[in-house]
Amino acid sequence: MQHPAELSPLGKSSAYVANYSPEQLFPIPRAPKWAELGLTADTLPYRGVDIWNCYELSWLLPSGKPVVAIGEFAIPADSPNIIESKSFKLYLNSLNQSVFESREALVAVMTNDLSAAAGKPVEVRLRTLDEVAEEGIARLPGRCIDELDVAMDHYDSPRTDLLRCDAERQIEECLHSHLLKSNCPVTGQPDWGTVVVDYRGAALEPASLLAYLVSFRQHADFHEQCVERIFLDLQRLLKPERLSVYARYVRRGGLDINPYRSSEAMSPSNGRLVRQ
Repeated sequence: MQHPAELSPLGKSSAYVANYSPEQLFPIPRAPKWAELGLTADTLPYRGVDIWNCYELSWLLPSGKPVVAIGEFAIPADSPNIIESKSFKLYLNSLNQSVFESREALVAVMTNDLSAAAGKPVEVRLRTLDEVAEEGIARLPGRCIDELDVAMDHYDSPRTDLLRCDAERQIEECLHSHLLKSNCPVTGQPDWGTVVVDYRGAALEPASLLAYLVSFRQHADFHEQCVERIFLDLQRLLKPERLSVYARYVRRGGLDINPYRSSEAMSPSNGRLVRQ
């Protein structure tokens, strides 16, 4: 079955346009992947957002002088579409030789374009390099499970059966791992990420979580869908009072993607990790 992104610029030679070109943006419907997980737009068991950070953003002032900034884009997790990442990069490149009267004018244009592509309002924030530099490198909450001594030999697809919990013991904890890896479903390129699981519910066996996360290693799917699958698998196992799952992925093409999914309303941090 053809992946919806097969028709996008992903994995193809593309002309890089240096003047404003919103038609570069390629929306990919979320509905087919939701259907694979037994979901519809009306039955999503989570709230959330996909935070994109852009490190290759520049435009021209009316004087002709270039400006650089770091862009932060928040796309609602229940938007009808994701935006294919290469098309996003092509769109951003199209700003390079384009004149905007002010930073606010560019924000307004980008908000309109990205919201139209996603199908719901997208928040756009432009940040100076000094602002981001002052924040430094973030440290994750909770316990890192990567040093656990676990034998593993499952790498081809997510293995829900590897997950274990103690249903008789209810706890509240936060676990994270830097060993998440999956592959782009179109190009096969590796996507490297860090995942955080924060919950209150049946006690999850950390070693089983690590084995489960590693089983994504050769799995082909986009960042957003990997995080949604992890959320659903843990929700079914733990039957938690609350559950949040988010991943922060290593950038490619000047963009990093950070999907957040939670059973509760959330205001996620966008702290950059050491590999970002």
